Amino acid sequence: MTTFELRLARYGADLEASLRAVYGERTDGLFARVIELMRRALERRPEELRQLDEARLLRPDWLQQPGMIGYVAYADRYAGDLQGVADHLDHLCDHGVTYLHLMPLLKPRAGENDGGYAVADYRAVRNDLGTVDDLADLTRELRSRGISLVMDLVLNHVAREHEWARKAREGDPHYRDYFYLYPDRTEPDEYEKSLPEVFPDFAPGNFTWDDEIDGWVWTTFNSYQWDVNWTNPDVFCEYLDIMLYLANLGVEVIRLDAIAFIWKRLGTSSQNQPEVHHLTQALRAALRIVAPAVAFKAEAIVGPDDLIYYLGVGSHHGQVSDMAYHNSLMVQLWSMLASRDTRLTEVALSAFRPKPTNTTWATYVRCHDDIGWAIGDEDAAAAGLDGAAHRSFLSDFYAGAYPTSFARGLVFQENPATNDRRISGTLASLAGLEKALESRDERAVDAAVQRILLLHAVILGFGGVPLLYMGDELGMLNDYSYADDPDHAADNRWVHRPRMDWELARQASEDPGSVAGRINAGLKHLIAARKRTPHLHASVESTVVPSPDARLLILRREHPLGRMLQVYNVTEWAVQLECAVLREHVGGEASEVLSGYDYSLAPYSLTLTPYQALWLVEKVTPPTSHA
Repeated sequence: MTTFELRLARYGADLEASLRAVYGERTDGLFARVIELMRRALERRPEELRQLDEARLLRPDWLQQPGMIGYVAYADRYAGDLQGVADHLDHLCDHGVTYLHLMPLLKPRAGENDGGYAVADYRAVRNDLGTVDDLADLTRELRSRGISLVMDLVLNHVAREHEWARKAREGDPHYRDYFYLYPDRTEPDEYEKSLPEVFPDFAPGNFTWDDEIDGWVWTTFNSYQWDVNWTNPDVFCEYLDIMLYLANLGVEVIRLDAIAFIWKRLGTSSQNQPEVHHLTQALRAALRIVAPAVAFKAEAIVGPDDLIYYLGVGSHHGQVSDMAYHNSLMVQLWSMLASRDTRLTEVALSAFRPKPTNTTWATYVRCHDDIGWAIGDEDAAAAGLDGAAHRSFLSDFYAGAYPTSFARGLVFQENPATNDRRISGTLASLAGLEKALESRDERAVDAAVQRILLLHAVILGFGGVPLLYMGDELGMLNDYSYADDPDHAADNRWVHRPRMDWELARQASEDPGSVAGRINAGLKHLIAARKRTPHLHASVESTVVPSPDARLLILRREHPLGRMLQVYNVTEWAVQLECAVLREHVGGEASEVLSGYDYSLAPYSLTLTPYQALWLVEKVTPPTSHA
């Protein structure tokens, strides 16, 4: 049997079953089309990538290794264009990066384009970044350095200027069926009764009138982003073909952007519908047949009860996406820092069901997007809080409006009806560095640096792929010049998307005592510690240990090499912790990974300094050999 036939025998049934769950009797002809698409793609797959496929099949947990370190950047803001990125890879290698997510690279519509997520051509690169050949060259250079390229693929919508939308406006019935089009408001009004608004400030509602269509178009995000109709099997084939094309260019992780929105159902939020997971499983099975080196990352910023489905539950267990963003962890990091209290975090993290062992979390302190306070009322109540009041407190705190706040953030998308407010800002500015530098308060600067390193310690130690956002390794501050750019002025998220400061990077390298140098050196130290700690393999879950002190977060990891216990002081105060709490989990002696010291846990207590992190590993005596 050929490679294709062997893989089809392994994954074909999963693929067909998932398609049948969505498309029913239409699956027979569809399955034959999909097989032909896959066969042609495998024939075109470069030999170098075929070898990578074989290597990944021998190490299916490649994405779960403790050595995986992610970095996220806009290519133009990092280094100008794709060639510039290739010229600046030493910086990434110096930080141990093995996973590079370059924000939207594919050709967007001209003008306003939602930060590149309004794609006009999935098979072309942004003109200012280079060409498709440049992209293929970059993936080869990245592979030579052990770095996997991550790319966005927007699945829910295309730009109004995309060829499919253009042909629909020209009246082509084949392409009109690629979209949700309505002659009047009757059906849209029914849908709107249960649909939330993503951007209530500048894109209210979910439907847009289009004169050329002479009708209403479903536009969840912006008027120029047309939602595609996944009930049409042709749309499935189009996106599968695009995925295979990107895989053959050397893309190793496909970020499934807006995946939660792709299936619509009247009377619901039209998010997280069961068909989403069948479709994702079908796409993943197809990629396993053609390009098993490629992994899926779900961009699903949803609640814990819904999020786990993107990694696989029940019949989908471990067969949907390989990664998903742990949005709840990110939100809880900021909540703990502001409140100096971990009780809500204990409740929220304890609510997560175990993920499939072959999947991994993407952990992060912040991303290109705003921070939305995804804190459920039930979780808040269980922690003795009022959900609405706590969310309001966090918005005030990180906007700098709370009296004792150290943060400098901007309110994003305020909804007067619900008082929902999201926050924009770089990590350093939200963690207090901007305010501290302006006031020339050295103690406040020290505290801000400690907060930045603490937050990174948590995402590096939680288990998964930690994602470092460009510039955070240097403590880069808010960039208020976004307001001078007409294309960015209406969207204050650009305040936390500054251009890379290479002069600051040079200074940090040459002067480790500077603020940027301290952050940079501290982060490198944490990364090195992670890489040498097998207990951080992502197949192992971090579980919450109830803390006797609300200022401390305690996490435990059960690994075959012994238990690991992590303790984080989320406050600016020294905290005493009884050693009995630690002995219960890691015994009387433990190795502390971050300091490299062995700890005796016999004393009554130990003191955690402000914002200190401890990674304690049980000292396991090797078994005596038997003759």
